[in-house]
Amino acid sequence: MPSEAVQVRPAGPDDLAIIHRFILDLADYERLAHEVDATREGLARDLFGPSPRVFCDIAEIGAAPVGFALWFYSYSTFRGRHGIWLEDLFVRPEHRGVGAGLALLGTLAQRCRDEGLARLEWSVLDWNAPAIGFYDHLGALAMDDWTTRRLTGEALEALAQ
Repeated sequence: MPSEAVQVRPAGPDDLAIIHRFILDLADYERLAHEVDATREGLARDLFGPSPRVFCDIAEIGAAPVGFALWFYSYSTFRGRHGIWLEDLFVRPEHRGVGAGLALLGTLAQRCRDEGLARLEWSVLDWNAPAIGFYDHLGALAMDDWTTRRLTGEALEALAQ
């Protein structure tokens, strides 16, 4: 009997618990659980409030959620068009290799094409060889000339003064 196909759909307010669980599971996988302070209430506000600035898609097999993509619109001054920044992509380990990650990325690529967006971008941890291999297989280019920088906590507060 063939396995069920992966379906991708936009997340809704009823998905808050699973989105939060995916975030916690991703943080565990990335060894960053100590950095998570996201709450369901915050996710509800940001994903489903009156002016959402971040969006989420859910991958399912049958009725079971197996992964998610959390993303937002970016902008390229050089291209003069919006793009999509994929903040997080996660597929439960027991469902990897069945096409859920490909379906989530494919949905975002279709959105880029349909909306005339310039690009789809994301970051990957340098030690995550399985993900890097997957992205290489898709033809995603490594942006080796670029280094990500981040201000947070006390440094962010100091600059805001």
